[in-house]
Amino acid sequence: MPITIRDFREGEFRLLWQLDQECFPRGIAYSQRELNTYMNMLGTFTLVAEAEAENGSKRLAGFLVGQRHKRGIGHVVTIDVSPSFRREGVGSLLMSEAETRLHLQGCHSVFLETAVDNATAIAFYKRLGYTILKTLPRYYLRDLDAYLLGKRLDVPAP
Repeated sequence: MPITIRDFREGEFRLLWQLDQECFPRGIAYSQRELNTYMNMLGTFTLVAEAEAENGSKRLAGFLVGQRHKRGIGHVVTIDVSPSFRREGVGSLLMSEAETRLHLQGCHSVFLETAVDNATAIAFYKRLGYTILKTLPRYYLRDLDAYLLGKRLDVPAP
């Protein structure tokens, strides 16, 4: 199925929130209020990955919420890929588009957080050129540490 990356459209919020609930455990997944707040913060964009079947029907494959902070720093608030589309390049497409947008908006670097026990996500981010910057104690659920990862956007990839 071909994957298309596009901007979020009004009326899709519930689908995105439901996917977030599917992708992350309770306590790490966002409440509707939290996700809505992040999606509507100043400098934020939401990308949607959509898969098109041969019959023309479309399915949500994933989404990403990114934000441009002051001083040229970008932040990936969340990236969610449907379990049925994992390992098909959806996450890489979303991250590439987010990094391009952030770079075009003047960001020289981007950061994100992930749980220290999420080996799959850590390996994924490292493949994309992210490095662990530090550990954030009790970041999730007040007892699970997170890694803060970052990547320079103004340096060509090796």
